[in-house]
Amino acid sequence: MKAFLILEDGTVFQGTSIGSKKEVISEIVFNTSMTGYLEVLTDPSYAGQAVVMTYPLIGNYGVCLDDMESSKPWPDGFIVRELSRIPSNFRSGESIQHFLETHDIPGISGVDTRSLTKILREKGTMNGMITTNADFDLEEVRGRIKSYSVAGVVNATTTKEKYVLPGEGKKVALLDLGAKRNIARSLNERGCQVTVYPAWTLAEELLKENPDGIMLSNGPGDPKENVEIIKEIKKLYDSNVPIFAICLGHQLMALATGADTYKLKYGHRGGNHPVKDLETGRVYISSQNHGYAVDTDSLDSNIAVPAFTNVNDSTNEGLKYIGKNIFTVQYHPEACPGPQDSGYLFDRFLQMMEGEK
Repeated sequence: MKAFLILEDGTVFQGTSIGSKKEVISEIVFNTSMTGYLEVLTDPSYAGQAVVMTYPLIGNYGVCLDDMESSKPWPDGFIVRELSRIPSNFRSGESIQHFLETHDIPGISGVDTRSLTKILREKGTMNGMITTNADFDLEEVRGRIKSYSVAGVVNATTTKEKYVLPGEGKKVALLDLGAKRNIARSLNERGCQVTVYPAWTLAEELLKENPDGIMLSNGPGDPKENVEIIKEIKKLYDSNVPIFAICLGHQLMALATGADTYKLKYGHRGGNHPVKDLETGRVYISSQNHGYAVDTDSLDSNIAVPAFTNVNDSTNEGLKYIGKNIFTVQYHPEACPGPQDSGYLFDRFLQMMEGEK
Protein backbone atom coordinates (compact mmCIF):
# COMPACT_ATOMS: atom_id res chain seq x y z
CA MET A 1 0.00 0.00 0.00
CA LYS A 2 1.23 3.49 -0.87
CA ALA A 3 1.98 5.91 1.93
CA PHE A 4 2.90 9.59 1.98
CA LEU A 5 5.02 11.81 4.20
CA ILE A 6 3.85 15.41 3.97
CA LEU A 7 6.04 18.11 5.52
CA GLU A 8 4.67 21.43 6.74
CA ASP A 9 6.57 23.27 3.98
CA GLY A 10 4.53 21.33 1.39
CA THR A 11 7.20 18.78 0.44
CA VAL A 12 5.68 15.33 -0.21
CA PHE A 13 7.52 11.99 -0.18
CA GLN A 14 5.86 8.83 -1.47
CA GLY A 15 6.71 5.36 -0.25
CA THR A 16 5.26 2.10 1.03
CA SER A 17 3.23 1.79 4.21
CA ILE A 18 4.80 -0.22 7.03
CA GLY A 19 3.35 -0.99 10.43
CA SER A 20 -0.02 0.53 11.34
CA LYS A 21 -2.15 2.18 8.65
CA LYS A 22 -3.36 5.00 10.90
CA GLU A 23 -2.67 8.62 10.03
CA VAL A 24 -0.42 10.67 12.34
CA ILE A 25 0.91 14.22 12.58
CA SER A 26 4.16 14.61 14.47
CA GLU A 27 7.47 16.43 14.69
CA ILE A 28 9.87 14.87 12.17
CA VAL A 29 13.45 14.28 13.40
CA PHE A 30 16.36 12.23 12.08
CA ASN A 31 18.75 9.81 13.78
CA THR A 32 22.17 8.97 12.31
CA SER A 33 22.83 5.73 14.22
CA MET A 34 23.97 2.76 12.14
CA THR A 35 22.69 0.23 14.68
CA GLY A 36 20.29 0.31 17.61
CA TYR A 37 17.00 1.01 15.86
CA LEU A 38 15.13 -0.90 18.59
CA GLU A 39 16.74 1.23 21.30
CA VAL A 40 15.68 4.30 19.30
CA LEU A 41 12.11 3.05 18.99
CA THR A 42 11.85 2.33 22.72
CA ASP A 43 13.56 5.52 23.96
CA PRO A 44 10.87 7.66 25.70
CA SER A 45 12.70 10.80 24.54
CA TYR A 46 11.07 10.29 21.12
CA ALA A 47 7.51 10.69 22.44
CA GLY A 48 5.70 13.19 20.22
CA GLN A 49 8.11 12.70 17.31
CA ALA A 50 8.40 10.56 14.18
CA VAL A 51 11.92 9.28 13.51
CA VAL A 52 13.81 9.20 10.22
CA MET A 53 16.65 6.67 10.23
CA THR A 54 19.47 7.88 7.96
CA TYR A 55 21.13 4.45 7.73
CA PRO A 56 19.68 2.94 4.53
CA LEU A 57 18.80 -0.60 5.73
CA ILE A 58 16.77 -1.02 8.91
CA GLY A 59 15.52 -4.25 10.50
CA ASN A 60 18.18 -6.69 9.29
CA TYR A 61 18.77 -8.15 12.78
CA GLY A 62 15.11 -8.08 13.79
CA VAL A 63 13.74 -7.20 17.20
CA CYS A 64 15.65 -8.46 20.24
CA LEU A 65 13.14 -7.83 23.04
CA ASP A 66 15.81 -7.91 25.78
CA ASP A 67 17.34 -4.76 24.22
CA MET A 68 14.25 -2.59 24.69
CA GLU A 69 14.87 0.63 26.65
CA SER A 70 11.29 0.75 27.96
CA SER A 71 8.21 -1.45 27.95
CA LYS A 72 6.91 -0.09 24.63
CA PRO A 73 7.95 2.02 21.64
CA TRP A 74 7.29 5.78 21.86
CA PRO A 75 7.71 7.50 18.46
CA ASP A 76 4.55 8.47 16.57
CA GLY A 77 6.00 7.16 13.31
CA PHE A 78 9.02 5.46 11.72
CA ILE A 79 10.56 6.48 8.37
CA VAL A 80 13.20 4.39 6.57
CA ARG A 81 14.85 3.96 3.18
CA GLU A 82 14.61 0.17 3.08
CA LEU A 83 13.00 -2.20 5.58
CA SER A 84 14.41 -5.70 5.96
CA ARG A 85 11.41 -8.01 6.26
CA ILE A 86 13.44 -11.19 6.86
CA PRO A 87 15.68 -10.63 9.91
CA SER A 88 18.81 -12.74 10.42
CA ASN A 89 19.80 -12.99 14.09
CA PHE A 90 19.58 -15.84 16.60
CA ARG A 91 18.32 -13.36 19.23
CA SER A 92 15.53 -11.96 17.09
CA GLY A 93 12.01 -12.46 18.41
CA GLU A 94 10.11 -10.79 15.58
CA SER A 95 10.48 -8.48 12.61
CA ILE A 96 10.33 -4.69 12.77
CA GLN A 97 7.21 -4.82 10.57
CA HIS A 98 5.40 -7.03 13.10
CA PHE A 99 6.67 -4.94 16.00
CA LEU A 100 5.28 -1.73 14.48
CA GLU A 101 1.96 -3.40 13.71
CA THR A 102 1.65 -4.82 17.22
CA HIS A 103 2.21 -1.40 18.80
CA ASP A 104 0.05 0.51 16.28
CA ILE A 105 2.90 2.67 14.96
CA PRO A 106 2.62 3.81 11.33
CA GLY A 107 5.66 4.04 9.14
CA ILE A 108 6.83 4.49 5.60
CA SER A 109 9.65 2.83 3.66
CA GLY A 110 11.06 3.58 0.24
CA VAL A 111 11.68 7.22 1.17
CA ASP A 112 14.83 9.00 0.02
CA THR A 113 16.00 9.57 3.59
CA ARG A 114 19.16 11.38 2.44
CA SER A 115 17.07 14.01 0.67
CA LEU A 116 14.64 14.22 3.60
CA THR A 117 17.47 14.66 6.11
CA LYS A 118 19.05 17.41 4.00
CA ILE A 119 15.73 19.28 4.07
CA LEU A 120 15.54 18.97 7.86
CA ARG A 121 19.16 20.10 8.23
CA GLU A 122 18.73 23.11 5.93
CA LYS A 123 15.28 24.26 7.02
CA GLY A 124 15.28 22.89 10.56
CA THR A 125 13.08 20.33 12.29
CA MET A 126 9.50 20.61 11.11
CA ASN A 127 6.17 18.84 11.56
CA GLY A 128 4.84 16.29 9.13
CA MET A 129 2.08 13.78 8.45
CA ILE A 130 2.27 10.08 7.58
CA THR A 131 -0.85 8.96 5.72
CA THR A 132 -2.08 6.27 3.35
CA ASN A 133 -4.79 8.62 1.98
CA ALA A 134 -3.76 9.49 -1.56
CA ASP A 135 -6.61 12.01 -1.92
CA PHE A 136 -5.30 14.51 0.63
CA ASP A 137 -5.83 18.25 0.14
CA LEU A 138 -2.31 19.65 0.53
CA GLU A 139 -3.30 23.11 1.77
CA GLU A 140 -5.84 21.75 4.26
CA VAL A 141 -3.34 19.17 5.53
CA ARG A 142 -0.55 21.76 5.87
CA GLY A 143 -2.71 23.85 8.16
CA ARG A 144 -3.26 20.89 10.48
CA ILE A 145 0.39 19.91 10.35
CA LYS A 146 1.61 23.40 11.28
CA SER A 147 -0.69 23.57 14.30
CA TYR A 148 0.79 20.44 15.91
CA SER A 149 3.04 20.83 18.97
CA VAL A 150 4.66 18.32 21.32
CA ALA A 151 3.09 18.63 24.78
CA GLY A 152 2.57 16.62 27.97
CA VAL A 153 5.13 13.99 27.02
CA VAL A 154 7.05 13.78 30.33
CA ASN A 155 3.90 12.82 32.24
CA ALA A 156 3.03 10.37 29.46
CA THR A 157 6.36 8.53 29.60
CA THR A 158 7.29 8.53 33.30
CA THR A 159 6.64 5.55 35.56
CA LYS A 160 3.20 5.72 37.15
CA GLU A 161 4.38 4.46 40.54
CA LYS A 162 7.59 4.15 42.54
CA TYR A 163 9.58 0.92 42.29
CA VAL A 164 12.93 -0.38 43.59
CA LEU A 165 15.84 -2.24 42.00
CA PRO A 166 17.55 -3.91 45.00
CA GLY A 167 21.25 -3.46 45.65
CA GLU A 168 23.71 -3.67 48.52
CA GLY A 169 25.52 -0.40 47.81
CA LYS A 170 24.59 3.27 47.72
CA LYS A 171 20.94 4.31 47.69
CA VAL A 172 20.11 6.29 44.56
CA ALA A 173 16.83 8.10 43.93
CA LEU A 174 16.15 8.19 40.18
CA LEU A 175 13.62 10.81 39.05
CA ASP A 176 12.07 9.28 35.94
CA LEU A 177 11.45 12.07 33.42
CA GLY A 178 11.08 9.55 30.60
CA ALA A 179 14.06 7.40 31.53
CA LYS A 180 15.76 4.74 29.46
CA ARG A 181 16.06 1.45 31.37
CA ASN A 182 19.81 1.42 31.05
CA ILE A 183 20.26 4.39 33.40
CA ALA A 184 18.86 2.44 36.35
CA ARG A 185 20.62 -0.70 35.10
CA SER A 186 24.00 1.06 34.90
CA LEU A 187 23.66 2.15 38.54
CA ASN A 188 22.29 -1.23 39.65
CA GLU A 189 25.19 -3.07 38.00
CA ARG A 190 27.53 -0.95 40.15
CA GLY A 191 25.82 -2.25 43.28
CA CYS A 192 23.45 0.66 43.86
CA GLN A 193 19.94 0.26 45.21
CA VAL A 194 17.90 2.32 42.76
CA THR A 195 14.49 3.69 43.69
CA VAL A 196 12.68 5.03 40.63
CA TYR A 197 10.18 7.86 41.22
CA PRO A 198 7.50 9.35 38.93
CA ALA A 199 8.38 12.73 37.42
CA TRP A 200 5.79 14.56 39.53
CA THR A 201 7.27 13.36 42.85
CA LEU A 202 7.74 16.18 45.38
CA ALA A 203 11.30 16.87 46.50
CA GLU A 204 10.29 16.35 50.14
CA GLU A 205 9.04 12.83 49.42
CA LEU A 206 12.22 11.91 47.59
CA LEU A 207 14.53 13.39 50.23
CA LYS A 208 12.79 11.84 53.23
CA GLU A 209 14.22 8.45 52.17
CA ASN A 210 17.73 9.88 52.72
CA PRO A 211 19.24 8.83 49.38
CA ASP A 212 23.02 8.87 49.00
CA GLY A 213 22.57 10.40 45.55
CA ILE A 214 19.93 11.65 43.13
CA MET A 215 19.76 10.86 39.42
CA LEU A 216 17.76 13.04 37.00
CA SER A 217 16.98 11.11 33.83
CA ASN A 218 16.58 11.87 30.16
CA GLY A 219 13.14 12.56 28.76
CA PRO A 220 11.12 14.09 25.90
CA GLY A 221 9.85 17.51 24.94
CA ASP A 222 10.58 21.16 25.67
CA PRO A 223 12.25 21.47 29.09
CA LYS A 224 10.50 24.80 29.79
CA GLU A 225 7.12 23.07 29.76
CA ASN A 226 7.94 21.33 33.07
CA VAL A 227 7.33 24.30 35.36
CA GLU A 228 6.33 22.35 38.50
CA ILE A 229 9.12 19.78 38.08
CA ILE A 230 11.67 22.60 37.78
CA LYS A 231 10.50 23.99 41.14
CA GLU A 232 11.07 20.61 42.80
CA ILE A 233 14.50 20.23 41.17
CA LYS A 234 15.51 23.59 42.68
CA LYS A 235 14.72 22.10 46.10
CA LEU A 236 16.91 19.09 45.25
CA TYR A 237 19.70 21.47 44.25
CA ASP A 238 19.41 23.21 47.63
CA SER A 239 19.52 19.87 49.51
CA ASN A 240 23.28 19.27 49.06
CA VAL A 241 22.66 15.62 48.13
CA PRO A 242 25.01 14.57 45.24
CA ILE A 243 23.20 14.84 41.90
CA PHE A 244 23.97 13.47 38.43
CA ALA A 245 21.68 14.51 35.57
CA ILE A 246 21.42 13.35 31.97
CA CYS A 247 19.85 15.05 28.91
CA LEU A 248 16.46 16.51 29.95
CA GLY A 249 17.57 16.30 33.58
CA HIS A 250 20.62 18.39 32.64
CA GLN A 251 18.40 21.03 31.03
CA LEU A 252 15.94 21.13 33.94
CA MET A 253 18.73 21.60 36.50
CA ALA A 254 20.02 24.53 34.43
CA LEU A 255 16.56 26.09 34.31
CA ALA A 256 16.08 25.50 38.04
CA THR A 257 19.23 27.47 38.79
CA GLY A 258 18.45 30.47 36.60
CA ALA A 259 19.93 29.57 33.21
CA ASP A 260 18.04 29.38 29.91
CA THR A 261 17.51 26.77 27.19
CA TYR A 262 16.76 27.08 23.48
CA LYS A 263 15.63 24.84 20.63
CA LEU A 264 18.32 23.60 18.26
CA LYS A 265 17.76 23.91 14.52
CA TYR A 266 17.59 20.14 14.01
CA GLY A 267 18.94 18.63 17.23
CA HIS A 268 21.49 15.92 17.95
CA ARG A 269 20.31 12.34 17.48
CA GLY A 270 22.70 9.49 16.84
CA GLY A 271 25.59 7.44 18.17
CA ASN A 272 28.53 9.36 16.74
CA HIS A 273 28.62 12.81 18.38
CA PRO A 274 32.05 13.99 19.63
CA VAL A 275 32.11 15.83 22.97
CA LYS A 276 35.14 17.47 24.55
CA ASP A 277 35.95 17.44 28.25
CA LEU A 278 36.99 21.06 28.83
CA GLU A 279 39.12 20.15 31.84
CA THR A 280 41.21 17.39 30.27
CA GLY A 281 40.87 18.18 26.58
CA ARG A 282 39.90 14.58 25.86
CA VAL A 283 37.21 13.92 23.24
CA TYR A 284 34.61 11.18 23.68
CA ILE A 285 32.25 9.76 21.08
CA SER A 286 28.74 9.88 22.51
CA SER A 287 25.17 8.82 21.95
CA GLN A 288 22.72 11.73 21.87
CA ASN A 289 19.02 12.40 21.50
CA HIS A 290 17.87 15.94 22.16
CA GLY A 291 16.35 18.93 20.41
CA TYR A 292 17.15 21.57 23.04
CA ALA A 293 20.36 22.89 24.60
CA VAL A 294 21.46 24.99 27.55
CA ASP A 295 22.41 28.58 26.66
CA THR A 296 25.87 29.02 28.19
CA ASP A 297 25.61 32.82 27.86
CA SER A 298 22.80 32.69 30.42
CA LEU A 299 24.88 30.86 33.04
CA ASP A 300 25.80 32.52 36.32
CA SER A 301 29.48 31.55 36.68
CA ASN A 302 29.04 31.55 40.45
CA ILE A 303 26.52 28.71 40.05
CA ALA A 304 27.73 26.60 37.11
CA VAL A 305 30.38 26.52 34.39
CA PRO A 306 30.58 24.52 31.13
CA ALA A 307 32.28 21.15 31.55
CA PHE A 308 31.76 19.57 28.11
CA THR A 309 31.20 21.00 24.64
CA ASN A 310 30.07 19.55 21.32
CA VAL A 311 33.01 19.42 18.91
CA ASN A 312 30.77 19.76 15.85
CA ASP A 313 28.81 22.89 16.73
CA SER A 314 30.20 24.09 20.11
CA THR A 315 26.85 23.69 21.89
CA ASN A 316 26.92 22.85 25.59
CA GLU A 317 27.23 19.19 26.54
CA GLY A 318 27.60 19.38 30.32
CA LEU A 319 27.87 21.59 33.39
CA LYS A 320 29.83 21.56 36.63
CA TYR A 321 28.10 23.23 39.57
CA ILE A 322 30.23 25.41 41.82
CA GLY A 323 30.40 24.43 45.48
CA LYS A 324 28.01 21.52 44.90
CA ASN A 325 28.39 17.79 44.33
CA ILE A 326 26.42 18.17 41.11
CA PHE A 327 27.38 17.54 37.50
CA THR A 328 25.16 17.20 34.46
CA VAL A 329 25.63 16.06 30.86
CA GLN A 330 23.57 16.51 27.71
CA TYR A 331 24.60 13.19 26.15
CA HIS A 332 23.93 9.57 27.16
CA PRO A 333 26.64 7.75 29.16
CA GLU A 334 24.28 4.77 29.57
CA ALA A 335 24.11 4.33 25.79
CA CYS A 336 23.24 0.94 24.37
CA PRO A 337 24.17 -0.34 21.82
CA GLY A 338 26.91 2.24 22.15
CA PRO A 339 29.27 3.92 22.22
CA GLN A 340 30.40 3.20 25.78
CA ASP A 341 33.11 5.90 26.00
CA SER A 342 31.43 7.90 28.75
CA GLY A 343 30.21 5.11 31.02
CA TYR A 344 32.88 6.25 33.48
CA LEU A 345 30.56 9.10 34.51
CA PHE A 346 28.54 6.64 36.57
CA ASP A 347 31.74 5.77 38.43
CA ARG A 348 32.34 9.48 39.02
CA PHE A 349 28.85 9.70 40.50
CA LEU A 350 29.63 6.80 42.86
CA GLN A 351 32.82 8.60 43.97
CA MET A 352 30.76 11.71 44.69
CA MET A 353 28.42 9.67 46.88
CA GLU A 354 31.47 8.29 48.70
CA GLY A 355 32.42 11.87 49.53
CA GLU A 356 35.06 12.43 46.86
CA LYS A 357 34.60 15.61 44.80
